Amino acid sequence: MAYNFRACDRDQAFLLPPDVRDWLPADHLAWFVLDVVDQLDLGPFLKAYRADGHGRAAYAPRMLLAVLLYGYCTGVRSSRQIERRCTEDIAFRVLAANSTPDHVTIARFRVRHEQALAGLLIQSLKLCAAAGMVRLGLVALDGTKVEANAAAAANRTHAHLQAQVAELLAQAAAIDQSEDRQHGTARGDELPRALAGRTERLARLQHAKALLEAEAAARQQRYQQRVEQLAAAARARGQRPRAHIRPRRRDEAPNPTATVNTTDPDSRFVRGNGRTLQGYNAQAATTPAQVIVAAELTQQANDLQQLAPMLTAIRTTLAAAGIGDPVQRLAADSGYWSIANVSAIPEAPELLIPPARHGRHGKPRKDGKPSESKSDNLRAAMRTKLDNAQGKACYALRSRTIEPVFGQVKTVQGGGRFMRRGLRACAAEWKLLCGTHNLLKLWRATAATSH
Repeated sequence: MAYNFRACDRDQAFLLPPDVRDWLPADHLAWFVLDVVDQLDLGPFLKAYRADGHGRAAYAPRMLLAVLLYGYCTGVRSSRQIERRCTEDIAFRVLAANSTPDHVTIARFRVRHEQALAGLLIQSLKLCAAAGMVRLGLVALDGTKVEANAAAAANRTHAHLQAQVAELLAQAAAIDQSEDRQHGTARGDELPRALAGRTERLARLQHAKALLEAEAAARQQRYQQRVEQLAAAARARGQRPRAHIRPRRRDEAPNPTATVNTTDPDSRFVRGNGRTLQGYNAQAATTPAQVIVAAELTQQANDLQQLAPMLTAIRTTLAAAGIGDPVQRLAADSGYWSIANVSAIPEAPELLIPPARHGRHGKPRKDGKPSESKSDNLRAAMRTKLDNAQGKACYALRSRTIEPVFGQVKTVQGGGRFMRRGLRACAAEWKLLCGTHNLLKLWRATAATSH
């Protein structure tokens, strides 16, 4: 019996063409990333290196940037995974020019240039604008919860942190006494690994403890300020100030159950997808073409206070990208509704925000006549705007615009959990994720046009 199988000879001299340009098809994402890097301003990256030629040769930032951007586009963000892909994956080998930077080099590059990498959002927006993809007739705004690189089980109260710090200090004192008996006044050997790890842990615990103490002091200060303001107002009316004013539970009264995460102290408990997670509130504003025009990160759990900062971020990002057209309309869900948001933000575009159910409403008086609240007129005007044909059509675009963006960033690009820790580092990584999302949009649009 004669079978007809394809040849499978592992002793063949060349398994791949000798020219790396033949390894991938011409329309592959890797070539697009290389073309993008060639157009980027690498000045913010290059200024961190010596320009006199001295010292050990470093990996070219152009190469490391291309590898990192491709990794963020394809959901490979771990430095160890990127190192492995530079050996096993053809696309990564092409981008790295057959060099194999180790995971420490990749991780240090990401940390060293975090703000330059965050600037990729602006540079990607410039490229999208040049391709005619940025239209600002309507912008959709929303927030999504992204997990921190920390476990919720690492949260500790002030009392727990105080006990842990005291325990570690006692252990350190015991070790010092033991070494003094062993070495006397002479210097001992290098710091043991166990003690070095304990010292690092002690520093993290002390930092977390200081954050809780600062929050407690801020709550007390808010209470004292309110007491003084109420007392001054009473004296101005010729009245005697109240002897005791109860502190507000939400932001003034002492909170012994307050916790802080010892792994990422900047992260918070946030509610997302029907569950509570340790993370951040990631904000983004997109055009109907799903191009992100602004991205920010906040510790606040809800979106109520994010409208004004995001409008400022939109104007700042567009100006930095050289886009002078203003946003005409902005659509957001009811989580952004408040009287101040819809009436007191200067130079705001036309807002399409459904009135929220929370807040004060006009209730009938005892004599049967209605008692209007301050927001009743604003609510009625917004409902009228959203109920007409144009308002319905514009607001219907919101869910089809911003929600798919979050799905793509968190699922396709693997951005559901940050790799970095700390608000500043995670904010930079969120902007990098949004910038690579724009690059993917540009790549697909370019591929569709060429075909």
